[in-house]
Order: sequence, then C-alpha cells, then structure tokens
Amino acid sequence: MGQMPMRAIYHRLMQACGALAALSIGAVALLVTFDVVARNLGLASLPWVVEVSEYSLPLATFLAAPWLLYRNEHVRLDMLLTALPRSSARLLDRLADLIGTTVSLVFVWYGVRVIADSWALGSMVFKTLVFPEWWLFVPVPVSFALLAVEFLRRMLGANGLAPSRQGTA
Repeated sequence: MGQMPMRAIYHRLMQACGALAALSIGAVALLVTFDVVARNLGLASLPWVVEVSEYSLPLATFLAAPWLLYRNEHVRLDMLLTALPRSSARLLDRLADLIGTTVSLVFVWYGVRVIADSWALGSMVFKTLVFPEWWLFVPVPVSFALLAVEFLRRMLGANGLAPSRQGTA
C-alpha cells in the first residue's frame, strides 16, 4: 500500500472536521428530540442532554470553521474585491489571509495557555457530568491551528489565491 500524499491527508482532515460538526449537531437534535418526547410520555428524562447540547454546539462551530474556510464557504464580503482591479483584489486577499493567520495563531497561543493553566490547577467541571475543565478548551487551539494553516495555504496559493478561489476575485 502506497503512502497517501499530504494534500489528500489534509483534504480528509478538512472533510472530517465538516463531518464531525454535522454529526455533532445531528446528535444534539436527536438527543433533545428524544428527551422532549420521553418527558411528554412520562418516561425518564436524560438529565445530561442539556449539558451535552451546551458543549456540542461550540464544538461543532470550532470544527466547522476550518472546513468552511477550506471550502471557501465562510462569511466574506466580495463586493469590494469584485470592484477592485484584479491585482489590488489579490493584494487585499493576501492581507486578509495574513490577518486571519495572525489572529488564528494568537488564539492558538492563548488557547494552549488556558489549557495548561486549567490542567495545572486541576480544575474540574461539576454539573451532571464531571470531567476536567481543560477538555472544554481543547477545540480552541486545534481549530485555530487548522484555520491558520488554511489561511497560510490560501495566502501562498497560486497568484495569491487559493486554488478554490482562483478566478473569483
């Protein structure tokens, strides 16, 4: 069996982010529906469903963000880019990617610091579910690291545009 090229691994990682985000939202929808139906039928309620929902929604957001950027389906204001000459639009696009990379790396740094502090303090979440607090923060640096990679990939793409954006500006 041959080695998988890095581009294919990266593509699968981005697809996995999108799939896990969708599965997370789907699981929450099913759990909440089941819990509501069970309560209305007088059956036992699942007390942890609300907590799982609270934790799953931000997780899905953090998983979806790099996938959406990879697919060029993130929120973006194209009006200015389409009004500018192509060379200016490329420059503005690169600048936006540089800012995105920088902001993402700042969030990685602070996310790792928060995790390290929580770990060092031994902080725990005590609700219906009990677990180490740092688990809640892991998606932050992971997601922003993937966003930084994607912004860099876009910034260094052919003609300043990532392959998925060529010809759009």
